[in-house]
Amino acid sequence: MTTTERGPQQPERTDVDAAFLGSATYRSLGEQTLSPAEERFEKGRRTIGLFLAPLVTLVVALVPLDLPRQQHLLAAVLLGVIVLWITEPVPIPIGGLIGIGAIVVLGVVPADEAVAPFGSTTVFTFIGAFILAQAMLRHGLARRFAMFVLSLRWVGTSTYRVVIAFGAITALLSAFVSNTATVAMLLPTAIGILSVIAKLLQSKGMVEQDFDPLRLRVGVALMLMLAYGASVGGLLTPVGTPPNLIGRGLIEEATGERISFLDWMLMAAPICLLMFCALAFVLLLLNRPEIRRIEGVNEYVRAERAELGRFSVAERNTLIAFGTTVFLWIFPGLIALTAGTESSVYETVSGRLNEGIVAVLGASLLFVLPTNWKAREFTLVWSDAAKIDWGTVVLFGTGIVFGSLLDDTGLALTIGEGSADLLGLTSTFAITVFAVVLAIIISETTSNTASAAVVVPIIIPVALAAGVNPFVPALAATFAASFGFMLPVSTPQNAIVYGSGVVPITKMIRSGFSFDVLGALLIVVVLPVMIDLVLGTPGG
Repeated sequence: MTTTERGPQQPERTDVDAAFLGSATYRSLGEQTLSPAEERFEKGRRTIGLFLAPLVTLVVALVPLDLPRQQHLLAAVLLGVIVLWITEPVPIPIGGLIGIGAIVVLGVVPADEAVAPFGSTTVFTFIGAFILAQAMLRHGLARRFAMFVLSLRWVGTSTYRVVIAFGAITALLSAFVSNTATVAMLLPTAIGILSVIAKLLQSKGMVEQDFDPLRLRVGVALMLMLAYGASVGGLLTPVGTPPNLIGRGLIEEATGERISFLDWMLMAAPICLLMFCALAFVLLLLNRPEIRRIEGVNEYVRAERAELGRFSVAERNTLIAFGTTVFLWIFPGLIALTAGTESSVYETVSGRLNEGIVAVLGASLLFVLPTNWKAREFTLVWSDAAKIDWGTVVLFGTGIVFGSLLDDTGLALTIGEGSADLLGLTSTFAITVFAVVLAIIISETTSNTASAAVVVPIIIPVALAAGVNPFVPALAATFAASFGFMLPVSTPQNAIVYGSGVVPITKMIRSGFSFDVLGALLIVVVLPVMIDLVLGTPGG
């Protein structure tokens, strides 16, 4: 029988598990399943970026600006790199490396100084967390956690409720655990949930046989809820994220107004709740899940859990490594709650149990906990670890480099002070709006910690010069520093979920910009009201 007599060849059925286990941040057009319209858009976007990035860099470098040469060239290169990140003519990690090469060749800083931030402990957090996530995916622990979440009566039958419930869990955890650590520990479960939804869609014939599970809208909503939900929850307590501690310390030093743990939570709670509602609305509106109701999920979950059976040795070992890491991540926060952040005990514990060091130590346990001691087989082998997305590690390292240079060269300070002078800010409201917008803009291209460290010291003298109490605008800048949702380099959380390969850069930019705007409005409108209700009029 000829091929013609057999009929057209059926497309190969997608292996969902393999797709998620082998996903990567950057995939060429040939590695994706795209519609003709999507392919035309992607080709156009990437072609434009190939020519626009060097053109932007050259024009900015040649335009006469009243800036020191070092700051001028850094601004030119950074704008060119941002164009590369947005348009993706080259893989995003490579775009960052091109930028680092350019700042050294142009003499902005020496090579050793340029690459020094790659030694940041945040980079080690990524490496350790990704290795732990790889073990959870490989041995099925992520799927087991996902089945538990989906088995909850009020969650499992609705994709909308799955996304919202997962975001709520993330936000609550990140109030006491590092945002980065929270996202790192929940990422495998999110991927597990997404793979279950993808298989359900596949089994019910709601997608093509050869569909790309990494391009589902529900996956974008779930992953961005994980990243953004952590940032929202991190605002709830002073220890939720480093910018909170930085901003609080600078504000107390400048104004003499102390912000207690409880006062902070009372001020932040309504803002966090409103932000979370806004986040759920934005993500589910812009990334509407393919199906609203997951029919037959209960039967599917029961069958899958039965197939999983009892915990394997590898699963137990992975759980031990994961649990040890999480406990050590949480432990400094527990000390802060009991002894306070000013105590010597907290300073010692938090200094030694750095989250990056804890992450790599936790990941190392996977290589020493045996699954078969007689055969000297362990929970993970290096070939498994080598499959983690090293591109994301490189990408965030380049983001840290540019953030550090913005601070070290004084470009961030020049932008802040120049903008304040140009705008002629004189009122509390105007300075607060400026503080929020500046903090968000800076946090888009650098870490939220660097944003708080740069912006709050700018805002305090600007407010004092205008005869305004700096408390409200400085605290608003502190909150806004945790924003910056448009690019993978904006926060470690963004980079981690981008590393899943599920979130295209265009969708991160669209969703992130929308939430940036809504969040900024909430901070400007609600925060002054809450400060007045909780603390009265600071300085009054």
